[in-house]
Amino acid sequence: MDVNSFKTVSAKPAEVERAWHLVDAENMIVGRLASQVAAILRGKHKPSFTPHVDTGDNIVVINADKVRFTGSKETDKKYYRHSRYPGGLRSRSPKVVRELMPTFIVENAVKGMLPKNSLGRKMIKKLHVYAGAEHPHGAQQPQTLAL
Repeated sequence: MDVNSFKTVSAKPAEVERAWHLVDAENMIVGRLASQVAAILRGKHKPSFTPHVDTGDNIVVINADKVRFTGSKETDKKYYRHSRYPGGLRSRSPKVVRELMPTFIVENAVKGMLPKNSLGRKMIKKLHVYAGAEHPHGAQQPQTLAL
């Protein structure tokens, strides 16, 4: 009989403890911010990480309208959408999107880094993005996260 039998512990959804984190996105690069936020939403920073269970924490991102891109992506990058009608392709640059929907840039970047299934759709609901410095989640006492 082997004395050192290490069992893999699989987290159960009812046992997951969720913390609240606050991230100030001012002057942060979009992709680098999104990859770190996505990892926390998935729960990869916890020792109890289980791929098929949502073990992640809640994240509040403030100043999402002040994120930046590297290089010339501010004018050259395009966000596409299609109406599903012939000739219905529409595109916008981040500069235009920032004026119309300031939180979309961060939300879209994080969503693209999460799993594309029902688990990913559950995880994205724990992301709360705000354009300004104010947020309504003070009662949850979010811990400031330095990324």
